[in-house]
Amino acid sequence: MTDPTGPDHSGSRRRFLQLTGAGVAASPWLAACATAAPSAIPARAMGMPWPDWGTLPEEVPPPPKPGSVGVAVVGLGGYAIGKALPALATAEGTHVAAVVSGNPEKAAKVAAAYGVPEDAVYSYETFAQIANDDRVEAVYIVLPTGLHAEWTELAFAAGKHVICEKPMALNAGECARMIAASEAANRKLMIAYRCHFEPYNLKATELMRAGAVGAIRSIETANNYSANRAHNPSNDWRLVKALAGGGPLEDYGLYGLQAALYLSGEVPVSVRGWTEQVPNDPRFTEVFSTVKAEITFPSGAVTKLVTSYNADNLNMVKVTGSDGILLMEPATYYDGNAMKLLKGGTEEVLMPGDSNLQFSRMVQHFAEAIRTGAAIKTPGEMGLRDIRLVEAIHRSAAMGEVVAV
Repeated sequence: MTDPTGPDHSGSRRRFLQLTGAGVAASPWLAACATAAPSAIPARAMGMPWPDWGTLPEEVPPPPKPGSVGVAVVGLGGYAIGKALPALATAEGTHVAAVVSGNPEKAAKVAAAYGVPEDAVYSYETFAQIANDDRVEAVYIVLPTGLHAEWTELAFAAGKHVICEKPMALNAGECARMIAASEAANRKLMIAYRCHFEPYNLKATELMRAGAVGAIRSIETANNYSANRAHNPSNDWRLVKALAGGGPLEDYGLYGLQAALYLSGEVPVSVRGWTEQVPNDPRFTEVFSTVKAEITFPSGAVTKLVTSYNADNLNMVKVTGSDGILLMEPATYYDGNAMKLLKGGTEEVLMPGDSNLQFSRMVQHFAEAIRTGAAIKTPGEMGLRDIRLVEAIHRSAAMGEVVAV
């Protein structure tokens, strides 16, 4: 089942683990968020019940092929069950070798569905023992953002390669720690930027490199949805500053920011940011409700980005060039993306492939990089770059002025 609001917004993905107080001091711009009473989310790792989306396979996947990379999945929320685990099981070069969860019943159920033996089911307390498990070569971190740095470092300390969900971490300092841990362990670090393997986004990037719309003048991105009003910092980690950072920009808005970068093929020279926070709304006592940004590139092209937890569903990328327009709507969903090229008074609908392939392609690339030593397409350095841009946008909003990057 695909979350109808787009990526990562089922309200249950990665919610099973909760931790507060991590990494906030390293990001001064977070002080712009309202000061709230301490969150009711416990400051410890804990297993949560079965998520409200994601299904298990009807049959145990076939045995892995020779040379397949065994991966331990850390975190069994909706995204892990609905997307990460199936991708690992269907890609030719990977298989599910272990699971890690704070809920033993859920872990046992998932393990049985994927043919994972009982001695490859780990809790958060026993995770360090994975260092002695030769069946596991890599770890897929599917946890709240505030836990990414800690668990990535633990995985590298265990001698495993790591693929980590986006955003990479709460701040640039944590990203740098993760990269340093990767280098010290001599293991691969990949950020799970799935859209770099998604057919529509790959085709759009190809078209931009070929000059399909001429010189790019502007890129508009929108990644919006309305957070459930029953959710608040006591039960939704995305609304907790210590787990999510500033809110929608680094979560849903990161897709728009990424799209602007790979479609333009440029790195910004400056950003201008604006933030909004709805008064007297329990959803937004700790994070922003909406973030807007204007991003300027060396060529003069400008991106206008908006992302919100308090607006009607919208997932869109629009590139306007000197000779035409490329419109993607939806642009970065799990599946069902759409794209058309408007040029010379004509409209061409483009259907470059099945969007759902992005997940298996992503983990397959990870496996091939491990086996061949090839460079990762979405490395930790890319994640660090993006978090620095996120921080610059928030800093600009707090200062009320343009920030050079």
